[in-house]
Amino acid sequence: MSDITAADSQLHQLTQGVSVCDDTPLFFINAQGEWFYQQGLLPDKFSRLFSSILQRLEGDYFLITPVEKVRVEVEAYPLLIVDYQEIGSGQLQVTTSLDTQFMLDSRHCFEIQAQDIFVLLPKGLSAKLGRACYYRFIEQFLVDDTELG
Repeated sequence: MSDITAADSQLHQLTQGVSVCDDTPLFFINAQGEWFYQQGLLPDKFSRLFSSILQRLEGDYFLITPVEKVRVEVEAYPLLIVDYQEIGSGQLQVTTSLDTQFMLDSRHCFEIQAQDIFVLLPKGLSAKLGRACYYRFIEQFLVDDTELG
């Protein structure tokens, strides 16, 4: 078991059964991946911190600590991918608008919908490709594949 998987497992055990503080969402994430707290825009450093404890459970988003669970309203996707790069053996490293990074097994982890390209991430989260990455992804992977096939 990797260190990240072990840490996620321990965090899950610590936070399991924590009750929701309030049914009213205190945080909001808009379609551009910007975080708001009670209608005020959060600085990136706080958004980055809070994103580390963000989870999706049964279709709802929460910030979960060992002692409390706070509801988060998400307009579209909680994270926006602003860059990606291929790492050896077909893996991709994606970078979000909050400057957080995730490793993906391959480009096949992305799901292509009519208007969006997104990927599922740990803790039930998902991320949408930002506009520049969207067009780069299409050019790099989809157009090239059709030309080869």
